[in-house]
Amino acid sequence: MNSARISELLKTRPKTSLCWGLYFAQPEKGIEPDLGIAVAKKLAKRAVDRNRLKRMIRELIRTAQASDLKSDVVVKLKSPIGRGTRGKLRKKEKILLRTQIQGLI
Repeated sequence: MNSARISELLKTRPKTSLCWGLYFAQPEKGIEPDLGIAVAKKLAKRAVDRNRLKRMIRELIRTAQASDLKSDVVVKLKSPIGRGTRGKLRKKEKILLRTQIQGLI
C-alpha cells in the first residue's frame, strides 16, 4: 500500500480501542485488499517490539481476511507500550494488545 492510500485511509473515522486505531476502506476494483501498519518509534521504543507487533497484526488480519474481511485496512498504534517495564513489551501486555485488536476486527 502506498503512502497516498494510507494518508487517505487515515482521514476516515477509525474503529478504536485503548491502544489501536483500525481504518477500513473498500479496495479499488480489481485490486486485492491491502494492509498498512503504523507502529511509531515514539510509542514502541525497541525495534524488537515494533517488529513483534507488526507480525502479530499481520497474522490477525490474514486470518480475518481469509474468513470475511474484504477491505483495505490500516492499523495504527495510538498509545505507548511498556510503561511499567522500561519500554519493553511483555507477555501480559502482548496478550492485551492482541485481544484489543481482535475485538476491533
